[in-house]
Amino acid sequence: MAQPTNTLDSYDVRGIREDLSDVIYDISPEETPFYTACAKAKATNTLHEWQTDALRSSGDNAHIEGDDTIAEARSATVRLNNRTQIFKNSVVIPGTDQGLNKAGRAREMAYQVLKIAKEQKLDIEKAMFANQAKVAGDSTTARRMAGVPAWLTTNTNFQSGSSGADPTGDGSNARTDDGTPTAFSQTKFDAVMQSIWVSGGKPDSVYLSAFQMNLALGFTGNNNQRSNITAEAEKVIKHMAVYVTPWGTVEFKPTRENRARDVFIMQDDMWAVGVLRSTKNEELAKTGDNEKRQVVTELTLVCRNEKSSGGIYDNTTS
Repeated sequence: MAQPTNTLDSYDVRGIREDLSDVIYDISPEETPFYTACAKAKATNTLHEWQTDALRSSGDNAHIEGDDTIAEARSATVRLNNRTQIFKNSVVIPGTDQGLNKAGRAREMAYQVLKIAKEQKLDIEKAMFANQAKVAGDSTTARRMAGVPAWLTTNTNFQSGSSGADPTGDGSNARTDDGTPTAFSQTKFDAVMQSIWVSGGKPDSVYLSAFQMNLALGFTGNNNQRSNITAEAEKVIKHMAVYVTPWGTVEFKPTRENRARDVFIMQDDMWAVGVLRSTKNEELAKTGDNEKRQVVTELTLVCRNEKSSGGIYDNTTS
C-alpha cells in the first residue's frame, strides 16, 4: 500500500538521536588454564633458583651378619634456575576523554587498563608454553624465561627422523622440532603416561590445542565413556573431561596459547610461577594533555621436577 502524499517519514527527519547500545560485546578468549593452575611462589632476584632431587633405583639389599657398614655413594641435589621476564603494556588517553559521554564505559582509561591486563595474562600463558630458552638479557636485550618445552626430557615422545631432539633440560636451550610430524594418537599418549608413572609422576592435566583435542575424543577404551544420548531432550552429548588410564587419571584442558603441535601431560603442583613483581597498574609521568598508565608483571616459570610431567611433540596440526 502506498504512503500518503507529503508524509514526513524517518528518512526525512534530521534530528533523530543515535541508538547505540550501552554494552560492549567481546567474546575474545581470555582463559589461561596453565597459568591459573600453577602455584605462585615468591622470587627475589631476576635469576630465580631451586633444587631437585631423586631417590636412587631400588636394588638387592642383603648383608652378612656382623659385617662392617660401608657408606654408599650419594648424589647431590640438582640446582636449576630460570630468568624472570617482564611483561608490560601501556595506554595513553588524551585529556579530552574526561568530557566525553561514551557508550559502554564511563572512562576510557579504566576500560583500556582492564582490557590490557587480560591481554597480558594471555601473553604470559603463551610464554610459559613457548619453545624458548632462558635469556639472561642485558642493556639492549630483554630477559626471557625458558618455557615448558625447554625443561621436559625424561618423558617425551617425538619424531627424530628429521632432526627432532630433546633439549638439555635445564632451560638453557629449546627443543629441536622435527621436520616430519606425525598424528597425535592414543598409543603416543599411553606411552608417555606410562613413562611418567615409571618416573614417579602423578599427572592430572593434559594441555592441548583444539585440533589435538578432537583426536583425543576418538580415544577408545571402557574407561572413556564420553558419548551418550539424552532421549528426552534428543541431544547427543560428547564429552571427555576425565580420562582414566592404568597410570593415572587426567583432565583434558583445551588451550589456545600452546603450540598446536605440542601436547603436555602435566602434574600441575610440580610447576609454579616465581613472581618478582605481581601485576600492577601504574600511572606514568604526565608529559602533556593526556594520561598514561602501564600494566607490568615480572615473573618466571619454575619446573619443580620435570620427571613429573611429559610432552608429546611433532604432532601434525591438520
